[in-house]
Amino acid sequence: MHSILLISPPTNAMVGPRSWIGGLFNRSTNRRSDKYVDYPFNPLQVQRLQRLQERLQVPFDETRPDHQESLRSLWYAAFPNVVLTALISEQWKDMGWQGHNPSTDFRGCGFVSLENLLYFARTYPKSFHRLLFKEGGKRATWEYPFAVAGINVTFMLIQMLDLYSVKPRCLPGVNFVKLLGEDEEAFDVLYCIAFEMMDAQWLAMHASYMEFNEVLRVTRTQLERELSLEDVHRIRDLPAYNLLYQ
Repeated sequence: MHSILLISPPTNAMVGPRSWIGGLFNRSTNRRSDKYVDYPFNPLQVQRLQRLQERLQVPFDETRPDHQESLRSLWYAAFPNVVLTALISEQWKDMGWQGHNPSTDFRGCGFVSLENLLYFARTYPKSFHRLLFKEGGKRATWEYPFAVAGINVTFMLIQMLDLYSVKPRCLPGVNFVKLLGEDEEAFDVLYCIAFEMMDAQWLAMHASYMEFNEVLRVTRTQLERELSLEDVHRIRDLPAYNLLYQ
């Protein structure tokens, strides 16, 4: 049985006795700089940034039919040949949720974290299933739980890109908005890349359950570096993008 994180509201990172990766985001910084506050984004970049920020404000609501349907869709994307008996079921633990009701895990990061997982499953199904079923590489005895790790990846990206600010005040965030201007799905694709990067780091570090904190920290550092490269003009220019097609 896993004893792992519940992400608290954005201002406080992760707290409480069930916190899996402790104060990771309290210890991390966005390397914010005032010189980026007035960076001149074009109208399309601003529009898409605002649209993305609106997505971040939507909580997961287990009473909404569309949210229920998205949750069912995630199950069948993961296990197409297994009937889901109910939206509250012990079956969810097979995907790496903390308990029998995934909605409790979504509270910390909202509906966007479900959208990210569903996008990953639909857009890069081979990659999604390889990570879900921990295929390839020498795996640890105590593996990270897939679904809740996915929520942490979403939260890491939001923090790293400074998306709770009106405008990003860090170089990776500014460069990301440029990529968003080229591809409105840039955040969702970046999520898939980051998840792959995290798993690759997990294997490279021969990590186990209690080391997820450090794995995610190293992943964030690597992703910040890639987002700061001068020759990255599209999300698919990121060196780690190729991980999605291994």
